Amino acid sequence: MKQLGVLFLVQVVDLTLRDAHQSLIATRFKTEDMVPLLDKIDKVGFYAIEMWGGATFDVMIRYLKEDPWERLKIIRERVKKTKLMMLLRGQNLVGYRHYPDDVVEKFVEYAYRDGIDVFRVFDALNDVRNMRTSIKKAKSLGATVQGTITYTISPVHTIEHYLKIAEELIALEVDHVTIKDMAGILDPYTGYNLVKAIKEEFKVPVDVHCHFTGGLAVATYIKVVEAGADFIDTAISPLAFGTSHPSIQTMYYSLPAEHRPSVDLNVVREISEYLGKVLFSKYRELLDVRVFMPDPNVLEHQIPGGMISNFIAQLKQVGAEDKLKDVLEEVKRVREDLGWPPLVTPASQIVGAQAVLNVLYGRYQVVAKETYNYVKGLYGRPPAPIK
Repeated sequence: MKQLGVLFLVQVVDLTLRDAHQSLIATRFKTEDMVPLLDKIDKVGFYAIEMWGGATFDVMIRYLKEDPWERLKIIRERVKKTKLMMLLRGQNLVGYRHYPDDVVEKFVEYAYRDGIDVFRVFDALNDVRNMRTSIKKAKSLGATVQGTITYTISPVHTIEHYLKIAEELIALEVDHVTIKDMAGILDPYTGYNLVKAIKEEFKVPVDVHCHFTGGLAVATYIKVVEAGADFIDTAISPLAFGTSHPSIQTMYYSLPAEHRPSVDLNVVREISEYLGKVLFSKYRELLDVRVFMPDPNVLEHQIPGGMISNFIAQLKQVGAEDKLKDVLEEVKRVREDLGWPPLVTPASQIVGAQAVLNVLYGRYQVVAKETYNYVKGLYGRPPAPIK
């Protein structure tokens, strides 16, 4: 653990071009609106820019009618100094089911070829077996690999449980261990204890990724940096806070001077002004006040920000917006039924879809195909037995 008072500048991963707009505007930010800020974002001083993977593939093809590979090439061409990062769902890649090893290896190869420097690899069930192929392939290519622990709260998810996952990841020679708090439920002192435990046990660089959904993330980042975290993940306002992430501006001034990241806030301000203009001129209909408001109830339902914004969109389509509260409550029950999976893709979609069906048609009167496959073990080993 880094000692208090000792100078070390925490590094920052920027999420503006991927997870931030996935959380706030359902991943609808178009490539053409990213291009004007790319030269500037490259000058800020971020360790890496997460700009690919996650839900981007699905949304770009299904809704934006864009080519995800073309977006990667466009951004790589313009971002020359800063590492580009993608979020990779292990054996699921950027989809919602497992793919054969040869498909996983070829996808990683092409992503690296076209410009990805850092692969953040996770599995929805924290089943490291589902991360092995993509991690090994990325390492063989010379890429940086972040092995990811998906954070959640349940009777089985203890510090010891997470240390075991970290040990398995480090055995695969990952470069960093990332703690992924996709629901915004990692409190400051648990974060401190978890980072401290990993740093003391394994001496590995640690990245902490928190959403602001529960209103905890700024305080949590302060404490994890105090515990020795090497990286934190932020977004640029106005694509920050709410179900997104703390803003880089806020975190810069929240951290003590000896830990503040080396970033150019003047350039950040220019990007922020551009984002404000384009969001309100082109994406106003997607700006739902509910995803911008901190929700302390997330500490109970544990639903990630991107999942909430998608729930709202789905319920609107069937004229059932008034059922949102019921769906959030049902998610808790379905999650327990299925063995406490962390609510991250694809487990979040499985749990979420089943919760919606349960609310609309009665509990398990209609069972989604994906729920059947999950129970059969096709997605991996659940953290606890299925009821």
